[in-house]
Amino acid sequence: MRRIRVRLQYLLRRARKLRPGNLVEFARTVQRVSKAPLPVIIADMLWCSVRYDMAFRDYAVWDIRLLNARERKTWMTHPKSFRITKMYNTPEGRSKLEDKRRFAREYADLLGRETIDVRDVDDAQLAAFLSRHPRVLAKPNEGHGGGGIELHEVTPDVDAARFRAEATAKGQTVLDEFIVQHPAMSALYPDAVNTVRLITFLDAEDRVHLLAAVLRIGNGDVIDNFASGGMFTMLDDDGVALYPGVDKNSNVYREHPVTGTPIVGFQVPLYCEILDLVAALARRTPEAPYVGWDIAITANGPVVIEGNHNSSVFQPKPSASGVRTGLLPVYQAAVGF
Repeated sequence: MRRIRVRLQYLLRRARKLRPGNLVEFARTVQRVSKAPLPVIIADMLWCSVRYDMAFRDYAVWDIRLLNARERKTWMTHPKSFRITKMYNTPEGRSKLEDKRRFAREYADLLGRETIDVRDVDDAQLAAFLSRHPRVLAKPNEGHGGGGIELHEVTPDVDAARFRAEATAKGQTVLDEFIVQHPAMSALYPDAVNTVRLITFLDAEDRVHLLAAVLRIGNGDVIDNFASGGMFTMLDDDGVALYPGVDKNSNVYREHPVTGTPIVGFQVPLYCEILDLVAALARRTPEAPYVGWDIAITANGPVVIEGNHNSSVFQPKPSASGVRTGLLPVYQAAVGF
């Protein structure tokens, strides 16, 4: 009954937020890979939203128009992910991950980087932090998708009190040590910290299931988020990129357009260490069994960016990968829905 109630609540929210303009925008994105008329695509999108519990963005990003009914049934979708979050991740678990101030305290021994909240330190302590880190990221305590993050170049004569006042006025209370990424990751794209997202599920027997392994790559911005123009590809068990990168507009990149670095076959450095770190993070978070962990890689090892209790869904894009089946069976085997 609870599963049905959660699904109905989600469908009602989606219906209220439905915007014809968004529907048309996604349908036009689909026309990059399909010659079908716009009305046919829109009708199919609406059908799939009901039949396969599929968001319009899912339909566009995963090239669902190109797939037959049997293949469509295998795709994990954002509505399904939302239900896993609601069913398994408790309010306590969501708070533990979403509150960056708390996150820094709870996982301090695993983060691999220094972070402070300006509300927890005096001016002398803030000045000492800034002197140790000439580049810092300031961000809101509760933010999503990279919003509200600003990079600060700190001069030796910085006024800590003034810095605090200006950051606080922007709602940026959390300061992170700027991450200098591994040379291999920088060769891929140097102007953003490229990250790995590992989506895990911790079962009742304390087993950590890896549902998806994703390499996220910046492209024109200082963050690698999909929403900010970044791209992604899937990783194999050894941390090697399997397919070309794709962005939210369905552009496909075999090489990075800025650096020319090949994406297919790119080896994420220190991948075994990343897997061990994420397993430790997952077991530290039984209150939220379903999490997407964002990990950066430095020359000294992996660094935790954040844990997402409402992780996006990542799968191979058929037109870029040639793969016509999704990861729903993987999720079902681990989660049991």
